[in-house]
Amino acid sequence: MPEDWESVAEAINARLRALGMTQRELVEASKVSVAVVRELQRNTAQRRRSSRTLEALSLALGWHPRHLEAVAYGRRPPELGEPVYYEKSDGTAERISAVEARLEELAGQVSEMNANLEALIGHVRANSRR
Repeated sequence: MPEDWESVAEAINARLRALGMTQRELVEASKVSVAVVRELQRNTAQRRRSSRTLEALSLALGWHPRHLEAVAYGRRPPELGEPVYYEKSDGTAERISAVEARLEELAGQVSEMNANLEALIGHVRANSRR
């Protein structure tokens, strides 16, 4: 089942408005990069997100840890306080999740660097025309 990132964006933005919370406050509370939060809020990158990222954002927004994951997969978000079930495993899923989280963080850093580079190029071009 494909993820519904538009619904995730709507949920995050509605919750931020309801809480009177800023993007910066969400970034600080969740420890998720600005680039990733921005991508999720604007639904600009259609790619799988790690469960840890969605959990961190859900908790920072005062929701059940699995709230945004449920929204992404079209399920009913659990109520705060409902038990969180984790499947027992040999650790492979956790290692993959850690690698995905790191890749997501790196992708966010690359996006930020690209934006900074574009701004710098624009600044250099503007100054060279003077």
